[in-house]
Amino acid sequence: MAKVTFREERCKGCKLCVDVCPKKIVTIKEDTLNQSGFHPAGVYEMDKCIGCAFCATMCPDCVITVER
Repeated sequence: MAKVTFREERCKGCKLCVDVCPKKIVTIKEDTLNQSGFHPAGVYEMDKCIGCAFCATMCPDCVITVER
């Protein structure tokens, strides 16, 4: 099982990671705001992650780390 980590304080909620996830497990946390006032992204079903790292590759701000 892979582990995905988001540095939420740097995420600007662009949703590129949401769109590219083949398992559709990355979502924008609508109930959370970071220090910059953005809704950060996160993974809500980590056990379904296949570790493809598409989300990390797509992120323009390099806020996502994928560990296998």
